[in-house]
Amino acid sequence: MTQSQPTSTIHPANLSAQLHYRAAGNPPSTLAASAISNAFPGLEFDFRNIWRRIFEGIELHEADNLVVRAGPKHKNLEGCRLLRVAGEPVVGAVSGPRFPGGRSQRLVSTDNPDGVMMLEWSNSLARVLDGHVNQKVPCDFTKKPSPNPVGIPSDLSDLQTVELTVRPVFATSEAVNERLAVIDEQLVRPGDLTSSLCSPWQNDYRECGCYYWAASRPDFVNVDIDEQGLSVGNNWLSEHREPKEYVLDRGEDTRLLTYDDLFREWQQQLRFVVGGRDYPDTNGEAAR
Repeated sequence: MTQSQPTSTIHPANLSAQLHYRAAGNPPSTLAASAISNAFPGLEFDFRNIWRRIFEGIELHEADNLVVRAGPKHKNLEGCRLLRVAGEPVVGAVSGPRFPGGRSQRLVSTDNPDGVMMLEWSNSLARVLDGHVNQKVPCDFTKKPSPNPVGIPSDLSDLQTVELTVRPVFATSEAVNERLAVIDEQLVRPGDLTSSLCSPWQNDYRECGCYYWAASRPDFVNVDIDEQGLSVGNNWLSEHREPKEYVLDRGEDTRLLTYDDLFREWQQQLRFVVGGRDYPDTNGEAAR
């Protein structure tokens, strides 16, 4: 008895299926989900840029609720901060301990007296996109330009409300009137998805300290446990591996690779790390 071959194949029909579909011959790295740190700036693109023009007539900062540009009709919004969309807040309170073991409290500062932080766009706008695409929604802004973060005032009369149309994230096929797994061209222009990456790219390895690049580069490597039960290891960017110590990246420590080192000799200076250790490991110093 022979088994018959299937006469049909499964084709992804909805957007989720299309976004997760990998065509024959394409490696896993061709999927957006596999991009390095793709929710934040990665090596390939900065996905946050799709939110900059999500509202017709204004342009937002990709990582802040600040209006950086606006069309003639809404020129007065430039420099103001977007605080609510269709009643949904896009900022939230920041709280936590001020020191290890301390009590949780509102984290305020001179530059942030309200102790608030902008919520990541894909979270704060999820409900708006679910029910208001191609519709006008009330957007609440500060009345005046606000260079520093501000919270939602208790007196809502201190806000200015403007009705703005929500653009779709995905393009629509004019032929079949269905949404496609393609970003709408109104949201991103040529070069937008890479415009906020560091140039040259090696900058990103030094721009922020511990764990900023946890998804794409090592941080604390060659870790061992000493006699006291404490962990000892190396900062990945340490110029030397002995003595074994974690050097905090404060920007000017001569024990760490400099920007010039990375620009000129990144192939020789940046070590591969396998299983948390330099590879190959030769007496504490990785082969170059």
